Amino acid sequence: MHTTSFLKRVNLFIRSLLFSMSSIIAVFFYAFVCLAFAFAPIKYSYGAAVSYTRFALRMLKWICHVDYQIVGLENIPKDRSGVILCKHQSTWETFLLPGLFNQPAIILKRELLWVPFFGWGLATTRPIAINRSDKASAMEQIIKEGKKRLAEGRWILVFPEGTRIPPGKVGNYRLGGARLAVAAGCPVIPIAHNAGRFWRKRHFIKRPGTIQVVIGPIIETQGRKAEEVMREAKNWIEQTMLAIDAPYSFFKS
Repeated sequence: MHTTSFLKRVNLFIRSLLFSMSSIIAVFFYAFVCLAFAFAPIKYSYGAAVSYTRFALRMLKWICHVDYQIVGLENIPKDRSGVILCKHQSTWETFLLPGLFNQPAIILKRELLWVPFFGWGLATTRPIAINRSDKASAMEQIIKEGKKRLAEGRWILVFPEGTRIPPGKVGNYRLGGARLAVAAGCPVIPIAHNAGRFWRKRHFIKRPGTIQVVIGPIIETQGRKAEEVMREAKNWIEQTMLAIDAPYSFFKS
């Protein structure tokens, strides 16, 4: 029994190591490709970035046997953009979402852009990089730059909890994304998933299984307060999380 358990742990470690090595090598390559298109229309650098995230998802499935299933793709409108409010449990969702929406601009802490290669490539996708230590200035920046990105037809990706939250826990939902949506008069789309059960924060091991993702219905924001919008989005996300984690969720036939 102990030998079998040990071998399983070794197997998971080796698979996780191989994935990390392939991902790091790919980051170097795609970073240079993104930088090569830094002054070209954004579709080229963003296309290179999405190619990297799709490669990472394929490697994760092939090497670590981590797959995913999505419900609610029909809720993504074809003719308008808005703000994505996504549950944050893992690094994994940052790989998936750029390929589902039209060139989403991620709201992130500016320090991420200083990370060699990864951050440099990320910078070419024109995210909204904020200084978290100055909350008033950060909110102004989110609304000003967010409106510009939305006017370009891009989506805005927000993790309202701010940091990755362990499975089964609820973080502090911040109002930034809802305030931007209300200020711009654009819709919100909530997203729930359980990626943290397979790829946890600060955990090296990736555990095999199928990540379940649910894309919620559009939440309109015109004439509403940010607090009301965020409350509706949070309630939907957390109720959906309970359904995903239930023994007999709607994913199981």
